[in-house]
Amino acid sequence: MGNPEQTADQTAHASTGALLDADAEQRLRLAVQESLPATIADLSNLVRIPSVSWAAFDQANVAASADAVAALLRETGVFDSVRIAQAPIGDGPELGQPAVLATRAARNGRPTVLLYAHHDVQPQGKDEDWESVPFEPTVRGDRQYGRGAADDKAGVMAHVASVRALSATLGDDLELGLAVFIEGEEEFGSRSFANFLELHRDALAADVIVVADSDNWDIDTPALTVGLRGNVTFRLTVRTLEHASHSGMFGGAVPDAMLAMIRLLSTLHADDGSVAVAGLTEHEAETPEYDEETLRHEAALLDGVTPIGSGTILSRIWSKPAITVTGIDAPSVANASNTLAPSVSVRVSARIAPGQSAADAYLAIERHIHANAPFGAHIEIDDIDTGDPFLVDTSGWAVAEAKRAMADAWGSDAIEMGVGGSIPFIADLVRVFPQAQILVTGVEDPDSRAHSPNESLHLGVFKRAILTEALLLARLNGRSAIGA
Repeated sequence: MGNPEQTADQTAHASTGALLDADAEQRLRLAVQESLPATIADLSNLVRIPSVSWAAFDQANVAASADAVAALLRETGVFDSVRIAQAPIGDGPELGQPAVLATRAARNGRPTVLLYAHHDVQPQGKDEDWESVPFEPTVRGDRQYGRGAADDKAGVMAHVASVRALSATLGDDLELGLAVFIEGEEEFGSRSFANFLELHRDALAADVIVVADSDNWDIDTPALTVGLRGNVTFRLTVRTLEHASHSGMFGGAVPDAMLAMIRLLSTLHADDGSVAVAGLTEHEAETPEYDEETLRHEAALLDGVTPIGSGTILSRIWSKPAITVTGIDAPSVANASNTLAPSVSVRVSARIAPGQSAADAYLAIERHIHANAPFGAHIEIDDIDTGDPFLVDTSGWAVAEAKRAMADAWGSDAIEMGVGGSIPFIADLVRVFPQAQILVTGVEDPDSRAHSPNESLHLGVFKRAILTEALLLARLNGRSAIGA
């Protein structure tokens, strides 16, 4: 959480005021249920907008997505202000992607809750790898398929739907302060995020922050994410020649860039596939039971392919570093000629264990690359992005309230889990709002395939996630804000 030193007096001060009675809770459940078809239809409309925030894609789609989200929030009638805003990237003049910011002032000393999600999505990849059109939402069985159906337009709609249910149930008794921040560039590194927080610090200030961009244990068991790995990503270029040369004339005496790159990349891992970069650390933590058979199913391992690393499987995913080459610029097989490549570039994505700063991890990787460059190859590292890992302080009252809401909505106790992925902007939230308690929730499950072809949302999980948030907000509506 944002403030691990919250005192018992503060916790008592934030104790429950007007409890959500049984009749109101039943009306809240009914509101979520009855509005679910409309919620799914609104989600479908968002999925149809190909809001890929990467620079190579049409940015008009990101703007259209922001407009659609803003309209949904205005239609709730709950907010004092709904607007679309942008912030500068770094210290330069370039602006980040459009985000949606909606605010409602707290009444009568109630707390304020900030609801975060993002409306941009990953590229769809190859259309032929999808069983249905990527940006045409398609329901098959219990799941809706489409890019962004789970990550994270379902998170956006979970916020919208829970606010709708809250308003329908409480009406004029809704006194909770609300801020909604729907980012437009999370999939492109949240490059303007820190500046956005600074520019809108007052509007975003909250007692509790709900980040709806994570996973659940399975389709029947909710989870609260309490640990996230950080990330270091960069482009690595290896050069060995001033120009391409004939592979028959010089091969065997001249190192081509592909050979040098392969040799260099091979030094990043030990024989068992674990990371072999000195200076990258691990985090010691207990992990739930999770066997290799489950891993093989959820990760789609082919027959005969073995897992990598050492220690418990979840410790490898949650608490240890990982390094992956996610892209390569080199001659394609179809265009291959008998030449020695003068340069090759790859995109490297490293996940950093909780407890280590991304800056220190980058320096360790950089040292390793330069120390292991083969054949005197020239090395260039650029286009660097970093994000710090995060550990949630689970001692605050908001965690207890979130777990209670999950248990009541799902009929199953929540699991505290780590996640191998990264949400690097959370470190910025902690820095700017150190007193806020942060809850990392989500609408995904192990079969959602976020970022992959055939991404999908389990509609039962979606309903339970909406109800969880609606119960949480309704109960917080009966609390007093800390410091009030």
